[in-house]
Amino acid sequence: MNGIERRTIDKVMWRLLPFLIACYFVAYLDRVNVGFAKLQMNAALGLSEAAYGLGAGMFFIAYFLLEVPSNLALDKFGARLWIARIMLSWSIISGLFAFIGPIAEMVGLSNASVFYILRFLLGIAEAGFFPGIIFYLTLWFPSVYRARVVAFFMLAIPFSSIIGAPISGALLNISAAGLEGWQWLFILEAVPSVLMAFGVVFYLTDRPALATWLKDDERAWLEARLDAERQKKEAAEHLSIAKALSDSRVLACALVYFCLNAASYGVAFFLPTIVKGFGVSNFQTGLLSALPFVFGAVGMILLGRNSDRTLRRREHVCFALILAAVGVAGAGLVSSPVLVLGLLCLGQIGVSAMPPLFWPIPSAFLTGTSAAAGIAAINSIGNLSGFAGPYMMGYLKDLTGDFTAGLLLLGAFAVLGAIVAMTLKFNRRLEIAEPATPALAH
Repeated sequence: MNGIERRTIDKVMWRLLPFLIACYFVAYLDRVNVGFAKLQMNAALGLSEAAYGLGAGMFFIAYFLLEVPSNLALDKFGARLWIARIMLSWSIISGLFAFIGPIAEMVGLSNASVFYILRFLLGIAEAGFFPGIIFYLTLWFPSVYRARVVAFFMLAIPFSSIIGAPISGALLNISAAGLEGWQWLFILEAVPSVLMAFGVVFYLTDRPALATWLKDDERAWLEARLDAERQKKEAAEHLSIAKALSDSRVLACALVYFCLNAASYGVAFFLPTIVKGFGVSNFQTGLLSALPFVFGAVGMILLGRNSDRTLRRREHVCFALILAAVGVAGAGLVSSPVLVLGLLCLGQIGVSAMPPLFWPIPSAFLTGTSAAAGIAAINSIGNLSGFAGPYMMGYLKDLTGDFTAGLLLLGAFAVLGAIVAMTLKFNRRLEIAEPATPALAH
């Protein structure tokens, strides 16, 4: 790495990543805090395990329908305005979950129906956020940096659990102004998203050409490097939006991501319930629920760096999914709380590490607007399992009385994803390109 490259990449990383991590932190917290609210909400609203699982998954149906249009809108209108719109709308809807009972009475629907509707609306509001950020990062970072960059960005997921889980557990103990703990949980955890939405408008820069915070030589080097990569990929293969959406590699990537998310969300939405079953308090539930994500954060960084070093993307994805399968399925086969939690920690290493290992693969053969559409399609199809995973876990829990069958099924999904991952084909050499005008790098 030469001097200007190191200087430019470091400056872009420090400018963008901490802020984007904070945005995704509050996004993921709003997405999965329903798992902690469930500890009180189900009884308060009269929801069964299956009804909760169905409602938790409704988010991903809307997500599926609107991911691609939302990402194309981001490409058209720019990241700042579109990401701010997403964050503001989802924060308002997230706060409304605190008032499911009064809303149900006002509109004449059951509590379960209002829960389903709000989860669906939350999916509409948040659609495009994650793939939009992944696409946004491709506009700023050359390919050889993307696994580690996505890994740093996705640290927001384990951090949202490491920090958010104990906070969520503690918020359940609040009872004030006629509202219970689960209601305050939704209200108070929606506030940061509102504040971050306004921050996005004033802080983010849409693309390198507009980055006044870079020096002229840094901006010129970065644009030249990214242009060289784009030209190299387009010379090898240029996909239209329609071809990108129907390309067999995109569909295979979507299946791999589907399998990962089945295991990820199937466990995430029920993890507090599993831990609560150990016989601990709400606050202890929060602390113990955070532990798997500590291991996940470490695995994410170490495997992401090694993936960038070796560029053996699919092998790393396969390994991560095997870890997820062993951990998740194994947790269903033991009864000791220590073993259950230990295996869930192992599984979370694979679950957390897999996305940053995975996302450089589609960006290795997708460029421009086709990248926006293709990445969104992979994410939207993959997130359908965010509906299937929690619903199957809830249904099988009601049917069998425990989580064993559900965890075994989710582990099988991870194994299938590992097998499909090894079939993915892309040209590793396309991830490496030097600037078309070397003189700019002096």
